Amino acid sequence: MTDSTLPFDQVDVFGSSPYLGNPLAVVHDATGFSTEEMAQFARWTNLSETTFLMPPTDPEADYRVRIFTPEGELPFAGHPTLGSAWAWLNRGGEPQQDQQIIQECGIGKVRIRKRGQGLAFAAPGLLRDGPVDDSTLQTICSGLSIDREEIVDHYWVDNGPGWAAVLLEDSERVLSIDPDFSQLKEINFGIIGPGSPHPDADFEVRAFVESLSIPEDPVTGSLAAGIAVWFQKRGKAPSQYTLHQGTAIRFSGLIEVFEEDDAIWIGGTVHECITGQKRI
Repeated sequence: MTDSTLPFDQVDVFGSSPYLGNPLAVVHDATGFSTEEMAQFARWTNLSETTFLMPPTDPEADYRVRIFTPEGELPFAGHPTLGSAWAWLNRGGEPQQDQQIIQECGIGKVRIRKRGQGLAFAAPGLLRDGPVDDSTLQTICSGLSIDREEIVDHYWVDNGPGWAAVLLEDSERVLSIDPDFSQLKEINFGIIGPGSPHPDADFEVRAFVESLSIPEDPVTGSLAAGIAVWFQKRGKAPSQYTLHQGTAIRFSGLIEVFEEDDAIWIGGTVHECITGQKRI
């Protein structure tokens, strides 16, 4: 093993204040890592995602990122996109365009912009859309102990992680649910309802993942992006609104959704929490 180090950051993404959002580990200059080594390190961090930054293969991109959960690699994820872009900029990255960063990842190129004190990414298109099938809805209802009639609407909002989403009557019902994760091992899905205990939010969201190590995600940018595409298609929300997530597990994340330049943008803050070096 070579006795050397690489820059390493751990950031908080979407948190309404530091340490209340979704943590992300970022390894810079990761060209020397094999896929197996990346996967092993992601298992060790045991965070919902760990990213590895390297030079792009696409000449239009500013950097390339590979995104890993403790269980494997993802083609795209939301909070790793904002967190990786912020860490890249903070370590001296210079985008080719003044107003835009281009990230290369498994689904292709993702546009990112600076927005106030944070960043925003353009929501990618859906890999799967349309109403959720009856079998999946039955699994969701069983795992959440809700009646089928309580689902106001539903949609596949898969932009990489496989998301389905269901709309419930209000945020109070969203937050009252106590999931039985033993019945929710084969699906990634979110629930959303209008209203929120957070005064700055219009909707409350919860995200459940098939991972047994992290069954409920604190704040989920990819799910928010998929829901935003769905809501725009169906006219379920205005052109600008805010989602809140994390209440049920003592986190507090705010995700801004807005339409601009013929795209839907997903924005939020990034806070630096840990910075140092990874020994290899």
